[in-house]
Amino acid sequence: MAEVHVIGQIMGATGFSESSLFCKWGVHTGAAWKLLSGVREGQTQVDTPQVGDMAYWSHPIDLHFATKGLQGWPRLHLQVWSQDSFGRCQLAGYGFCHVPSSPGTHQLDCPTWRPLGSWREQLARAFVGGGPQLLHGDAIYSGADRYRLHTAAGGIVRLELGLLLRHFDRYGVEC
Repeated sequence: MAEVHVIGQIMGATGFSESSLFCKWGVHTGAAWKLLSGVREGQTQVDTPQVGDMAYWSHPIDLHFATKGLQGWPRLHLQVWSQDSFGRCQLAGYGFCHVPSSPGTHQLDCPTWRPLGSWREQLARAFVGGGPQLLHGDAIYSGADRYRLHTAAGGIVRLELGLLLRHFDRYGVEC
């Protein structure tokens, strides 16, 4: 079977109106993919930017996949959350990006968005916190249902990923 190694880190986030940010992440693949080592999901620590608006996480990602086909290439889904002074957490943005398909080191900027909800929910978010969230995480990377949502742009999550591909030539894929 062909193998893909993804080694890198979630560098941080910028452009969010909130501070004290952390990121929940996960990786989704098709049925032909098997995770040999690493974890499918994780969470960074909370960082409050002291200078500028960049929250630094430097959270490691180390995944090793085996695959029988190219369908269902890995994609990272991200949820950025903010934490207030009382320890309450509220959603700052959803985002996803495909893992690059060429070997080497890649710098990725993943834009994020969040659901707006009704004007009452927006008002409650401003004064009480919280706000609307997706019931099903599949809408993050599935355009079928997402077009009906009213959303607001969030910030950008920066990733640095290194890819190693192995045995793809045996299956007729040129890298």
